[in-house]
Amino acid sequence: MTEDLSPAERYAAARQRAVEEATALASFREMYDFGLDTFQLDACRSLEEGKGVLVAAPTGSGKTIVGEFAVHLALGQSKKCFYTTPIKALSNQKYADLAKRYGADKVGLLTGDNSVNPDAPVVVMTTEVLRNMLYAGSRTLMGLGYVVMDEVHYLSDRFRGAVWEEVIIHLPPSVTLVSLSATVSNAEEFGDWLDTVRGDTDVIVSEHRPVPLFQHVLAGRRMYDLFEEGEGAKKAVNPDLLRMARLESSRPTGPKDRRRGRNMREADRERERRQRSRTWTPSRPEVIERLDAENLLPAITFIFSRAGCEAAVQQCLYAGLRLNDEAARSAVREIVEERTAAIPDEDLHVLGYFEWLEGLERGIAAHHAGMLPTFKEVVEELFLRGLVKAVFATETLALGINMPARSVVLEKLVKWNGEQHADITPGEYTQLTGRAGRRGIDVEGHAVVLWQRAMNPEHLAGLAGTRTYPLRSSFKPSYNMAVNLVHQFGRHRSRELLETSFAQFQADRSVVGISRQVQRNEEGLEGYAASMTCHLGDFEEYGRLRRELKDRETELARQGAGQRRAEAAGALEKLRPGDIIHVPTGKYAGLALVLDPGLPAGRSNGHRGFDHHDGPRPLVLTAERQVKRLAAMDFPVPVEALDRMRVPKSFNARSPQSRRDLASALRTRAGHLEPKRHRKGRAAAADDREIARLRTAIRAHPCHGCDQREDHARWAERYHRLKRDTRQLERRIEGRTNTIARTFDRIVNLLTELGYLRGNEVTEDGQRLSRLYGELDLLASECLREGVWEGLGPAELAACVSALVFEARQADDAVVPKLPSGAAKAALGEMVRIWGRLDALEEQHGISQTEGVGQREPDLGFAWAAYMWASGKGLDAVLREAEMPAGDFVRWCKQVIDVLGQIAAAAPEGSTVTRSARKAVDAVRRGVVAYSSVG
Repeated sequence: MTEDLSPAERYAAARQRAVEEATALASFREMYDFGLDTFQLDACRSLEEGKGVLVAAPTGSGKTIVGEFAVHLALGQSKKCFYTTPIKALSNQKYADLAKRYGADKVGLLTGDNSVNPDAPVVVMTTEVLRNMLYAGSRTLMGLGYVVMDEVHYLSDRFRGAVWEEVIIHLPPSVTLVSLSATVSNAEEFGDWLDTVRGDTDVIVSEHRPVPLFQHVLAGRRMYDLFEEGEGAKKAVNPDLLRMARLESSRPTGPKDRRRGRNMREADRERERRQRSRTWTPSRPEVIERLDAENLLPAITFIFSRAGCEAAVQQCLYAGLRLNDEAARSAVREIVEERTAAIPDEDLHVLGYFEWLEGLERGIAAHHAGMLPTFKEVVEELFLRGLVKAVFATETLALGINMPARSVVLEKLVKWNGEQHADITPGEYTQLTGRAGRRGIDVEGHAVVLWQRAMNPEHLAGLAGTRTYPLRSSFKPSYNMAVNLVHQFGRHRSRELLETSFAQFQADRSVVGISRQVQRNEEGLEGYAASMTCHLGDFEEYGRLRRELKDRETELARQGAGQRRAEAAGALEKLRPGDIIHVPTGKYAGLALVLDPGLPAGRSNGHRGFDHHDGPRPLVLTAERQVKRLAAMDFPVPVEALDRMRVPKSFNARSPQSRRDLASALRTRAGHLEPKRHRKGRAAAADDREIARLRTAIRAHPCHGCDQREDHARWAERYHRLKRDTRQLERRIEGRTNTIARTFDRIVNLLTELGYLRGNEVTEDGQRLSRLYGELDLLASECLREGVWEGLGPAELAACVSALVFEARQADDAVVPKLPSGAAKAALGEMVRIWGRLDALEEQHGISQTEGVGQREPDLGFAWAAYMWASGKGLDAVLREAEMPAGDFVRWCKQVIDVLGQIAAAAPEGSTVTRSARKAVDAVRRGVVAYSSVG
């Protein structure tokens, strides 16, 4: 083609090639044996021009190439580059990748657990480590030119998301930010915010998957395509699936359906039977065998339950499934033995090592947070090497490390969200299925959903076809953040900084839409006012009198209900252990024996039985052998003890036999007793003077005699409702303006009252708080200030610190946690007392835990396990007492170690806590905790 160009054009083209070859991008491209995609090239060019970038692209599309180019630029410019990730496992993996490419001498790692070559020009770290560096003004920040924030969409995480925003806001202006995100539907909005707080930022969005993804439904022995073949953005759902769903919904269930079935022609019945016989939900071994037959392995099956993942592996083993040949089995054993060589033999039995190894040798494994971290790492390595071909995983894998597969299987489209079973969202579906299709290995990826009763194929098509994954800020100021900000910037400047957060940016934008709605409402109010106009008088005034009458009648009814509730709460406070009562209503209505009345004294031993707002919550044994903690709503009328019986000291709420014996004794003792009936009193409206006055005023009003009174009244009611809604919208506008700064002000006022701040000065106590990072930072600081942990031994301190980090996966109010005796128990009780004081203080200052701000109650559920482990007890004994999987145990121990390290650094000079905390770190970091490289 160059022959067709004129000499001048050939010269210009040569000059252009020379310019391109001289760029950093040209030398970077030569490091890869594949061509870069358009979005990668666009992002790299923006970086080389000195701009920040936000790259939003699907999982597996190669976003990290852009992050690696930032590393390349930093090394070429003799600057530093920090590569941040949300989890330690991802940091470890990225460190290994970069060290292999650039050499171990140029790459470091900082995760809290590990510190490798921290002064290297390129350092991989968790985002929290960088946040802490920024607040501490670390010298490591000198010469920093680039920061890569991998998986930046984690800022939506309600527990840890604020860290990302803190880093973005506080990074020096000279640092170029590279933000890598999964595909989000509001990337432009996030990019606009980055542009505001970081300067010139290019937003590069790619929805193109390098490996196309095909969607299927597996029903019985047949794999159906979800969509019909065809072009176009909106594809039609497979009619076979729609037909199957209709047949499923028409399955005879009641007498009417069965009569219809009898009247069907025999040929129609036979055809329906044949169709239904093909639409069962296949078992887990059947699914893997089918995928194997279709050459769709390796596969990840997402099961929203740890126990389900473990059960799936066992089911495959019992079915005799083998996916590896002898050579692969030998390779698996060699790798596993090498990676687990440091684990003592006695611990291997406790950890279920041999059952786990058998599954790996067959090419089958589970992957979830309850596993020992070392075991998870081995599964990941074997999967990437093709030696494990079927992995059953919880959804945490979708947000974690790089572990792509040829196929992804979803057993169900419903999951437990912590409060209830809910449908997965389109964003979650995209995230889960995004792992299907390995770039450079597979020509296509496959997402397979198992057929379930009552499945709606159109709903599934909506999940598969919708790309909605909005990024929502979870940013909230904390006590630690407040003292660090005031120390660095003073109160006024800190307030201004917080107002630049993405949370406030989104809140301000939402106000625009609400303001428009207020404007539309005000136009509607004018129309309603005209329609309710009455020629006899002021109908708005007349309508107000009618509403006041209705409100007064409602208030009297509510007072009657409130009086009954107060009487019921007073009766509950009189209950004592051993009282036999009749629960009047609710799920557990009937005879019950009081085990614990749930009064305020219950707080001292770790009970959650009493709530200052809801009153006592008695723990009872029902006649049906259930031990439950009841609430005030279960007692709409006062309850009285019908009789009494002794509760044996040996009674154990966890023992089915113990519950059975005591419930039998209860039925024998009290089966003949009848509950006392309480008359539901009612406040009399007839005697109320205000109601009499309002009725007189209504009858005397001129509009009362209007022939169109009720028509006008309907318009007046609409006017009133719209005016009330408009006031609510106006309050929302007021509430969303400067919300972050107002929360900050409340936190600063509380800290000032406690003596952590004095104007723009951070006191000595405040400086201690600035070194404590965690959900219960203020509680930890108060415990240090009051000397709660002085004189404790290492194991006792570990038990106390565990209450600051541990949170039970599911609260069980019926179980009283076992605690160490002596000084540790007293210190834990004192911690709960201090928390109660802080809780009351937060309420006074308007700081709400429901908004994600404030100190939750310390959880004592891990204290005994932490104490035993730090005392040197064996893994078998500790796990048996803790009743938790090894992976959870290791994770909580590592968090205890982290906070112990902070406490050692923050404790007052000369305190015994410093020495005890350091010894506790060594006592906890042993055995499985020490040889697990990720947490």
